Amino acid sequence: MSAASTAQRQIGDGAQLIPAWANGRLQPVEKLAVHQRGLRHQAISVFVMRGRQVLIQRRALGKYHTPGLWANTVCTHPHWGESHAACASRRLGEELGITGLPLHHAGVVEYRADVGDGLIEHEVVQIYIAEAPPGMRLDPDPAEVMDTAWRDLDDLARETRTTPQHFTPWLRLYLAEHAETIFGAAAPAA
Repeated sequence: MSAASTAQRQIGDGAQLIPAWANGRLQPVEKLAVHQRGLRHQAISVFVMRGRQVLIQRRALGKYHTPGLWANTVCTHPHWGESHAACASRRLGEELGITGLPLHHAGVVEYRADVGDGLIEHEVVQIYIAEAPPGMRLDPDPAEVMDTAWRDLDDLARETRTTPQHFTPWLRLYLAEHAETIFGAAAPAA
């Protein structure tokens, strides 16, 4: 039995163990506890591109933090024992119905942000970029995603500054502080 499935069985159905640094070492910690304690933890973010447009999603209202806010294509945490690339591919399929898309690792970003209700995201994020093929279809899971949109990178960066209340803290930070790491030469103008 894998480490991920063993850890999952130990905490019961429904709770997810994610890789977090606690007591000076990386270990499996229940996801909600990670956010309540503000622990530094591993995460992935995916940006599916169509030229200079990026696919963004509006988080479902049932999400336990930042519901109804716009985020990048996919942002999540790997299960304990799951590779970052496998997590990115898995969540593209689970959240948006996107499968078989080649992902390219774009770098690592770290941030800390208050996401409301006493919860903190302190993430070490593996960033992945993918180019959408012509005619790519989406099949969003309504429990995860309430809407999707394609936005020009420059327009999106401007929107996150002028109406920040509509966007997740991490998307705002990605565009304001880490755009060059994520998008390279295609980064939006400041």
